[in-house]
Parts: sequence; structure tokens; C-alpha cells
Amino acid sequence: MAGIGATALGLASVSGTSASAQPSSEWDKVFPRNDAIGHEKVSFTNRYGVTLVGDLYTPEGAAARGMPAIAVCGPFGAVKEQSSGLYAQTMAERGFIALAFDPSYTGESGGEVRKVASPDINTEDFSAAVDFLGLHPAVDRERIGIIGICGFAGMALNAVAADKRVKAVATTSMYDMSRVNARGYYDAMTLEQRTALLTDLSRQRWADAEAGTAALAGGVPETLDGIDDPVVQMYWHYYRTKRGFHERSVNSTTGWARTSALSLMNMPILTYIKEISPRPMLVIAGEKAHSRYFTEDAYKAAAEPKEIMIIPDADHVDLYDQMDKIPFDRLQSFFGEHLSA
Repeated sequence: MAGIGATALGLASVSGTSASAQPSSEWDKVFPRNDAIGHEKVSFTNRYGVTLVGDLYTPEGAAARGMPAIAVCGPFGAVKEQSSGLYAQTMAERGFIALAFDPSYTGESGGEVRKVASPDINTEDFSAAVDFLGLHPAVDRERIGIIGICGFAGMALNAVAADKRVKAVATTSMYDMSRVNARGYYDAMTLEQRTALLTDLSRQRWADAEAGTAALAGGVPETLDGIDDPVVQMYWHYYRTKRGFHERSVNSTTGWARTSALSLMNMPILTYIKEISPRPMLVIAGEKAHSRYFTEDAYKAAAEPKEIMIIPDADHVDLYDQMDKIPFDRLQSFFGEHLSA
């Protein structure tokens, strides 16, 4: 599958220990709340005037300026109540102020038309999060990092290449969304296939304009009836079960606007990855992840200092919520070192 619909695919089976939800009338996340960590709903505006909504997680005693902070976003098609929130709360447990936010046009964030992705605007969303963190009274604005997950890992690297305020960046289960949409998985899309897809999506613009609403690509299927593709099965076990389902998640529900693929197909986001240097980059992927090659190729293209971690026996989605596989100890030491006072 090529184009924006392909981004809801993965590979291999789900295993390990996941962070499961705890029923609560107030807590709307898919992971359990740590009552020792401060939690606050916040909002801020990006450079395009879109109001973004996030969850700010703060360690105990985070009252005075001088703390390191991390902005977290992803996976592509997810919301802050899913994986990024889990990452943010866990990093707060480890001494960082952490912000998980919904990208423009999704979740609780603003922007019309809904469920649209943009390599430019979604890159800007990270910088807007850095704006917010740099103005927070408890944050040392010279000690801000970024974590990007899945498709927003590529956006994170693009943001850090340009935004010199960010001191360190880490990614997990990275997708290069521009590459996979422009070339298909493993760069297998032919020129004829690319042309046909662009022709179809270009004409879809007329259909959307006539209808006054954007046609949606469809999210992860509601059931696995008749589906034996392990790629689809892996995503289903996260987005369509109590493990990760959320009503505001694009992947859990209707999918992205079909025409979102147009901008991604023609604007490569990792062109300037070398310009992350001399700031450090840590990229993490599962050994069995279908997406592993994105991480390995980004690592090869980047300049020093850089580090790659391949997690044994882990697939793409394992690094969304499998607490025994996400290398939080390494994330803590990486940001602890590079966001030091």
C-alpha cells in the first residue's frame, strides 16, 4: 500500500508488557496515571496561528526555573493520550518537564480542515512546543530537547535541523513520511505508480472542493476479519483494542484526509539532517520493525554526534508502549547528559 493510507501499516506480532489504561472519570489516557507526577492541560499557538493543545507533565518539586524539558509528539495518526503521553509522563518520572501535544488539525488541537497532515506545519508544531517550553517559568530554555515517535520522528529531525534552540533529539520507530509517501515502502514505487497516485489525488481535490469536505483515507480496520497481513494485524492490536484505542486518534477512527499525501510526496523532510550536528541525535528502532530502514538510513545520513539503538526482538509498535522494550534508561541518560546545566 502506498500513500497516506500506508502509514497505518506495520509488521510482526505484539508481545511484552504494555502500559494498560486505568478506568477513571477524569483520566482519558490509554496508560495508567502516576499521581506523583503533575499533569496540566495547556495550549499554545504555532507560527501559522493554529492553537495546539498538550498535556504538561512535571516532576515533584518542579517550581523554580532551571529544569530541563522535552517536547514529545507521535506516532503519526495518534494523539497525546496515547504513546506520546506515556513517553512524557515517564520522562517526567525521571526528572524532566515533558510536554506531549496533538499536532495541528488533529486531536484537541485546532486547525481546519481536520485530519490533514503537512510536512511544513507539523515541523513547525515542534518549534511552537519549544516556544511554549522556553516561556514556562520552571524551564531553563537552554535545556530543551525533543522526542519524536513514528512519523513525527521524521518531523522532529526536520525541526531540530532548523531550530537551533533544541539541544538534543531522540526518535523511536521512525518513519520518513515524505519518503514513504513519495516512493512507497522500501522505495518500491515506480514512476508510473507515483504518477497514477498523484493524478488520482489531484483529481480528489476537485471532488473535495465540490463536496465541501475532505474525503478520508480510512484508519486501521475495525476488525481483523479476513485480514491475515501481519502488518495490519500489528497496528490493529494497538489502535483498535483497549491497549491503544482512543476516539480522537486518526488511526483508531477515520484515517487522514486522502489529499494529505500530496504535500508529503513532494517535500523531502530529511534533506538537511546533517545540520542537526553538532547537537546529539539518538535514533532507536526495533530489530523486527518493518520501518527499521528509515532509522538506519537517517543515522547514516546524519553527522556526528549520533547514536543508533536497535532493540532486540522488538517490532515497530512495541516501542509505542511496551515498557520492557522502550529504552527509557538510555533516554534518561541521553537527555540527562545533553540537557545538563
